[in-house]
Amino acid sequence: MTKERNNHLFFGGVDAVELAEKYGTPLYITDENNLRNNFKNYKNAFETTNIDTDIYYAVKANGNLALLKILASEGAGADVFSAGELELTKLAGIPAEKILFNGNSKSDDDLKEAVESGVRVSVDSVDELQALSAVANELGREVEIAIRVNPDVSPEVHPKIATGLKESKFGIPFHDVIPVCEEAEKLPNVLLAGLHCHIGSQILDITVFGEATEKMMALVERVYERDMQLKFVDLGGGLGIGYRQEEKATAPTPKDLAEMILPVFENKIRELGISLKLVLEPGRSIVGTSTILLSRVNAVKRANKNFVAIDAGFNLLIRPVMYGAYHEVVVANKVNERASELYTVVGNVCEAGDIMAKDRMLPKVERGDLVAILDTGAYGFSMSSQYNGRPRCAEVLVCDGKADLIRSRETIEDLIRNQEIPARLIF
Repeated sequence: MTKERNNHLFFGGVDAVELAEKYGTPLYITDENNLRNNFKNYKNAFETTNIDTDIYYAVKANGNLALLKILASEGAGADVFSAGELELTKLAGIPAEKILFNGNSKSDDDLKEAVESGVRVSVDSVDELQALSAVANELGREVEIAIRVNPDVSPEVHPKIATGLKESKFGIPFHDVIPVCEEAEKLPNVLLAGLHCHIGSQILDITVFGEATEKMMALVERVYERDMQLKFVDLGGGLGIGYRQEEKATAPTPKDLAEMILPVFENKIRELGISLKLVLEPGRSIVGTSTILLSRVNAVKRANKNFVAIDAGFNLLIRPVMYGAYHEVVVANKVNERASELYTVVGNVCEAGDIMAKDRMLPKVERGDLVAILDTGAYGFSMSSQYNGRPRCAEVLVCDGKADLIRSRETIEDLIRNQEIPARLIF
């Protein structure tokens, strides 16, 4: 939670103004207690039933190793999308049996890494299923798999984050799943263990989770009718958070999600007389509210609009530009002052679309002020780049009034570290 003291924004018990002075800006700041509490909310919500449930954190949302260590200590598993994310989860101490290697386009190297690491693989196509079988056979190893299902469920979210539509690149079409399961049963070195789906991200109408659960459990019944067995069903993630102030009180909670999907899940396995583990893959709803992006005002320009130009652009937070996403902003050194003027907050990237927040009522803003962009823990640093030749910023972890650096600020040298100049161009 953000708190105010002496006209300054306090986050995780630490004065944001002091953090800016110590670590510089731009700066990502994560509240450890917020992160832990968000994960515990999931554990508590799904412990109200006899269904064995694992929470696999979606590493793509934020792969900072310190945050992964925190989640590992709370008992999290991991949903990973690359060999790099897999290595991070291993370094964080998440056990292989609680890792699912996801993705729609895995190379042979990806598949080899997954098999050698002993993690489960979510299979996204028949091509991939056959390639995985060949890789596992060559390595003399067996690998447990889930079949990723495209359930054709349409959440009302930005089309770029809707992953369960029939036209999505993800998953095997619903009507093709059973034949693919039957093929998996025949192939060497792959063991069918689960069904997996993920319908989208930032979902605030949770009825679609109920629809997806019903479709997945109907598939489970068809699998068992054909004398195949499963160990788990993975219903993915996607629970949204309240980015706008007015949404925060009404945004669905893990408890709401549990009340939506558990009765459907439980009724079906009771009807079939089977035992299945439930797996969930939350990302945004665990890490989103845990972090702010702190930036310094470089200029205030009064033109067609009042522009506040800050030292953080879409190279550090691409969501507003890529998705038209909304983030609350506050002037961190003037939090108790009356909002008196309309401003548009823009970044320092050489693109006209580098707009972080449009038409916001703020206190009078001046050069040198600090602007905090809230709820940036998910898909903030993890989607950042060095565009415009800008080194990426530092990250700090705050807890009970103390701060620790968890990622050093990049330097200009980092921009050229891996570049090579051919000898013929050296003069």
